[in-house]
Amino acid sequence: MVTEQEVLEFFREQLPVLGTFTGKLIPLQLDDILQEYSEADDLVFCMNKYSDKFNVDLSMMTYNVYYPWFKTWFFRKWFTSKPVEQISKPLTVRMFAESAKAGKWLYD
Repeated sequence: MVTEQEVLEFFREQLPVLGTFTGKLIPLQLDDILQEYSEADDLVFCMNKYSDKFNVDLSMMTYNVYYPWFKTWFFRKWFTSKPVEQISKPLTVRMFAESAKAGKWLYD
């Protein structure tokens, strides 16, 4: 049986690691929003590998439900406290882990 930790480690290996201005690395966590953590191109490539490795059929996944995703400007927090209104649902590693356990995409 596939564990959440296995899926998390897979995504950590496949996606570029984020870092701060001081060079501190920010490791990916189960509930991090993948659209904010990674570029769409990297994520799509990773999802294809995920599908093969964990034998999960992602053909039922509706990509338009999760994109477009509006990334915030780094300095935005100093100019406004109004949250960005996303029109798409967030993707998390936990969603992929649960789907790997079930053997099919569970969300949308």
